[in-house]
Amino acid sequence: MDTIDSLLGEADQAWRAYGVGSADRVALAAELRLDLRAAAADGGDPVQLLGGDVAGFARRLADEADVERVRRDYFRVLGNALIGAVLGVVLGYGILVAAYPALVRMIDFPRSIDVPIQLAVTVYYGTPAAVIIVGAVIAVRTRLRDLPQIRQTARIMSVLMPTAGIIITPVTIAFAWSTGYSTAPAVVVTEIAMVLFALAGATVLARHLSLRERATV
Repeated sequence: MDTIDSLLGEADQAWRAYGVGSADRVALAAELRLDLRAAAADGGDPVQLLGGDVAGFARRLADEADVERVRRDYFRVLGNALIGAVLGVVLGYGILVAAYPALVRMIDFPRSIDVPIQLAVTVYYGTPAAVIIVGAVIAVRTRLRDLPQIRQTARIMSVLMPTAGIIITPVTIAFAWSTGYSTAPAVVVTEIAMVLFALAGATVLARHLSLRERATV
């Protein structure tokens, strides 16, 4: 029975990876358990019944049963998120350029109100990052309505992307500091690439978690 349970565990992992829902996984596992027990009762080896490739056998079994599979479409989700993020980059860069003189005056202006340079820099880089995140989430939510779990994906993105932004922002600021806060095109492109890389990772993770959320339902 330990062998059968182990095989069923491997099969379940394969079904999860294949996008098979919880109810269908239960039905497939029950059917497979009966076949494996019958093979063991006849003196056969359950492993040989599956041909040595548990994952492949599980996928074929799901195909033969014609179960519904969830479309992952990681590249579509990522592509649309990046489209929204790039549009956000354009808008955010415009905000950054427009705000730069005002922030410089705010920092250098002799006044009684002291604005810490760390706060000014955080606002300077954090505002465009927020615009990028909003653009990515809106693009995924509005352009991919046909995908299952896309609302959940966008919802999780709205949590993970700010988290990624919070993590990457000080890294980006540190890089900017190392360049003397240069606004040279090469420096700005590098900063943008750092942010987009972090947000892309958050997007893929959000899609994965949304599909896993459905698989456990």
